[in-house]
Amino acid sequence: MELQEPFDIEIENIVYSVFPDEKDAYTIFKDGKEYIQIIKDTETSWLKLSPETGLPLFGMDEEVNAIGQKITEELG
Repeated sequence: MELQEPFDIEIENIVYSVFPDEKDAYTIFKDGKEYIQIIKDTETSWLKLSPETGLPLFGMDEEVNAIGQKITEELG
């Protein structure tokens, strides 16, 4: 499977650049800077990855879920 091309999404007038890493994992840029890394947990839940360890950080994060949902819609 080839890597997908980066793409932009917009949520509440904020543009995020999405760079696919591996399956269901993405690096998100905001305002031109690396912002967060996220990974799909379940169909409706996404997790932020710890910048230090790269491990998933459990806990609800509305922004992470919103970004994840938008990615899911984009990839349709």
